[in-house]
Amino acid sequence: MRRITALVISALSAAPFARADVILPALFADHMVLQQGRPLPLWGWADPGEAVAVEFKGARVTTKADDGGRWKIQLPAQLLDAGGTELVFKGKNTVTLKDVLVGEVWLCSGQSNMEFTLSKVMNAAEEIATATSPQIRQFLVKKTIAEMPAESVDGEWQVGAPETVGKFTAVGYFFAREIHNALHVPVGLIHSSWGGTPIESWMSEDKLKSDPAYETVFQRRERNVAAFPEAHKKYLSDQAEWAAGAAEAKAAGQPFTKPKPRAPVGPGHPYMPITLYNGMIHPLVPYAMRGVLWYQGESNAGRSVEYQKLFPALIAQWRAEWGEGDFPFYFVQLANFNAGGDGTGTNWAFLRDAQTKTLTEPATGMAVTIDIGNPKDVHPTNKQEVGRRLALVALAKTYASAGQVKEFSGPVYRQARREGGAWRVWFDHADGLTAKGDAPTGFQVAGQDGRFVTAGARIDSDGTVVVSSPEVPEPEYVRYAWTDSPEAGLFNAAGLPAVPFRTDALPGR
Repeated sequence: MRRITALVISALSAAPFARADVILPALFADHMVLQQGRPLPLWGWADPGEAVAVEFKGARVTTKADDGGRWKIQLPAQLLDAGGTELVFKGKNTVTLKDVLVGEVWLCSGQSNMEFTLSKVMNAAEEIATATSPQIRQFLVKKTIAEMPAESVDGEWQVGAPETVGKFTAVGYFFAREIHNALHVPVGLIHSSWGGTPIESWMSEDKLKSDPAYETVFQRRERNVAAFPEAHKKYLSDQAEWAAGAAEAKAAGQPFTKPKPRAPVGPGHPYMPITLYNGMIHPLVPYAMRGVLWYQGESNAGRSVEYQKLFPALIAQWRAEWGEGDFPFYFVQLANFNAGGDGTGTNWAFLRDAQTKTLTEPATGMAVTIDIGNPKDVHPTNKQEVGRRLALVALAKTYASAGQVKEFSGPVYRQARREGGAWRVWFDHADGLTAKGDAPTGFQVAGQDGRFVTAGARIDSDGTVVVSSPEVPEPEYVRYAWTDSPEAGLFNAAGLPAVPFRTDALPGR
């Protein structure tokens, strides 16, 4: 299977091929965006052994379908400079794709804050009305659950315009807008996300079985499967009771605020491990792209130790499958949110720490958002700034050769030293270190008992921060922004918030 013949580039006058119709994945369609400057895989189906040709910018590349009817070719990188053209596939039939652009392609994935559409952002009406962005395009992957790796996805390419952008991923769109304005090239977004989903839904079974550390994922799956019959029976009963109550309230002209019952996690549910990788990621491989934008983690809060292993594993798995090396993988750190009701819990803080630790992986970057969330809404509407901060990372790390290097990170903890009853903290990315108010807030210290209390802090003349509290005369540890909904009190001159940190290794979740 997947035996591919040698590629042959010839003149366009070569004899036409005969026999079966060429069939293309939904990804290959009018208005698509191709990744510039690198070899481009294209694939599809025909009769076994059928000759297939692809014509692009005056060149022809040929191959034959394998014994299973699958064919694959690769356009050489030198043909893929930015611009627009037609892409022609020929077998017995001819398929001509029109309005095909070459530029930058990014895969946008994760859960609800990536799924969050432009129609819901702050100032949505104005953003949509002014979104005349024909060189920004989105392919929206249809939500699909699959028990086995799928070969194709449903979806279509949409050109950015007021009539269409309301359904674009907001984070992806605002990222693309920044990249397009800086580089003046088309930007394509492949949007594959699903609200509420844990990271293990987006990983392959082989990867999850490759390390005993991931065994807890399968243990949860087996528990959910075992409990599903009774849980589903109760769900159907609760659903019927809810529907009857809603109908009764409507007939009486009364409000009905009882939440609708949620389907239990079990077979066919998007929260089950592997299912979304199979249905919504595997079929995209090996579409050429520049990198990945990821916004996920809320549904794994409370399992930060596990996430600290799973997140780098997901990155490694996707990179291995695409076979393009360490492509950029940029992600959004969880925003401030009162996950525990009052914001003082730490599940989200420990999950943020797991995300920060993932920055040790090559070609990764993180947008910190603890200053632009909504403590009362897990879906903050300021997606403009989230997209901009991701773009700052990409412009500095991925597009630095284009002269786009700017400050892309807030202050990052470098080291700390105990000085009597205080801690002195040094930061990287700390030019113009400044407090949000009169003095930096969000710091805590603890003694040997590990009981953290709010600490005072000041920015010293050497650009360090000195932290102390009269309640802890002999502090052993210092933390910053270490709650579910922290107050971001430290920034640099670029207006970017400091990354949450801790000096201790006390157990989390």
